[in-house]
Parts: sequence; structure tokens; C-alpha cells
Amino acid sequence: MTQNNSLSAPCFLVGAERSGTTMLRLMLNGHPQLAWCSESEFIVDHLAAPGCWPDLQEYHKLLDTDRIFQTYNFHVDHRLSYPDLVKDFMRQKQVRDRKEQVGATVHRHFDRLLWIWPEARFIHLVRDPRDVAPSCIGMGWAGNVWTGVERWREAEDLWTTLKSKLTSDRYLEVRYELLLQDPEAVLTQICQFLGLSYSAHMLRYPDYTTYDAPDARHAQKWKQTMKKKDVQLVEAKVAHLLVERGYELSGHEVLSPSALQKKVLQVQDRLARIQARVRSMGLPLFVADYIIRRLGVEPWQRAMRLRLNELEQAALK
Repeated sequence: MTQNNSLSAPCFLVGAERSGTTMLRLMLNGHPQLAWCSESEFIVDHLAAPGCWPDLQEYHKLLDTDRIFQTYNFHVDHRLSYPDLVKDFMRQKQVRDRKEQVGATVHRHFDRLLWIWPEARFIHLVRDPRDVAPSCIGMGWAGNVWTGVERWREAEDLWTTLKSKLTSDRYLEVRYELLLQDPEAVLTQICQFLGLSYSAHMLRYPDYTTYDAPDARHAQKWKQTMKKKDVQLVEAKVAHLLVERGYELSGHEVLSPSALQKKVLQVQDRLARIQARVRSMGLPLFVADYIIRRLGVEPWQRAMRLRLNELEQAALK
């Protein structure tokens, strides 16, 4: 594929957060002919409808405080329209890496990518939500599995919608568990989808990152670690999607939480997320962030976003 064709029809890795997208992205980026951007939600988060592009001045300001965007050190060409600007970010990644094809990872609103790239292709990665939900709790994004599985449900519902708009040659569905069990076979399939030959370089990322090599023992850990009640809560919310995605139900009796039980779970979730945020930020910064958000003072909000970005960067090191 030529560079121009790659830029007009790039491939996007989509799926829920905590589904193994970082590992797969490292594999893809390790291919000698593939340049792959990490989380690129800054492309779609600020879109409202096809052709209704964000105000460019406001968007440029948002990029100044977007932690992921800042890691790329992309040049922001203020002369470009919104579609041309985000396409230029992809071009910069491709040129910088000197590779033939370019792609990016997007976890939410990925249906909006078609508004910019009508011919885009997609790799959909899915992981058992009974593993995703506890992982979201560990990240401080949720306080229990009832709310922790919501990100997975939203991403999978969105994929169902997007898939219906694509011809079969424009998407590939990948199971995380199979990627762990036989990475070479799955990566060969992905390469064929992209019109490339498999490269052993795709599995060398542990040599230069902190991520471990694929290990089948990490597949469906919920069977050994998850409480029965938590399994039931996840299945109560997404049982139909589990079956659609090819996963077997646990066989536990079906739960139907009452309205009161759901309210309790929501309150528990909120309190746990607050506690997690206080632990990560420290109480003084947490209180300052809360007050600034309530006041809505833009210069303070901007300063706070920059400070939070610094903390997140430090936590990742």
C-alpha cells in the first residue's frame, strides 16, 4: 500500500480500555512497515456530528493540555481545517517512523472516525468483560464490577453499530485470549488483513518496553480470582453481549439487582472512585481540583490539567 492510500484509509485498533489494546498496539508498531499511534481519542472526543467540526482555537488549546497528544510532540499547523489537521497528525507519525502504513488506537466514539476517513479499516479487540471490570477497578475508574463493566458494554455496543456499516473486508475481529495463547497465528492473520507479511519483530516489544510477552495464563483470570457475586453482577448486565462475542456464561444463577441495589452500587462506586483519586492526587490537590472545576475558571482549569498530566506521567514511569 502506498503512503497516500494508507493515509486515506488508515486502520484503527478499537475496543474497550483494559482489553489488551496497549499490548497489541506495541506488537503492531513493532512491524517494520507499521507505524501505530497510541490512544488517539483527541481525534474524536470533540466531534458532535458529521461535518460539524470543533472550533479550531478551542481545539488547539485543548491539545496543549492533552497528556497523550503531548507525548507525540506533533506540530499543530494552525492553517489547516479540522479534518486536515488530524489527518496531518497521522501523516507526521508515518513520516517520522518511516513506515508504509499508519494506524491508531481509539477506545471511544470510534464510529466517528468514518466522518473523517470514510474508507477506514478496523481491528476490533475484545476481552472477557469479567476480566475487564476488575481491571477498571484497579485503575481507579470504577468502584465495583457493576460499574466497571460499563466501559466494556459501551465499547461493544458501539462496535456492533459500527460493524453494521462496514463491508467484511474492512474489519477484523480479534479475541484477546487467543492473542495470548497463539500470538504468532493471530498476528499473522492481522498482517494478512493489512496486506503485510508477518514479522517476528512484532513480538520483540518486551526488549524495549515494560510490557511482558504474551502469557496464556493471563487469559480469563476471573475463573480463579473473581467472587461469585461479582461474576453474577457482570453477567446480569452484559450476558447477551458475552454470548454474542463467543464467551460462555459461568452457569451461576442469574441475578436481577433491584432498583435499591443498583443505587447502592452507584453510591459505592462514587465513593470508591473519590478515594482512589485522593490516593493518586493527594488530598490538597484533590480539593483544589474540585473547587476549580466548580468555579469554572479557565486559566485555573488549564493549570490544573497541566499539573494532573504531570502526575499521570510520573505514575507511568
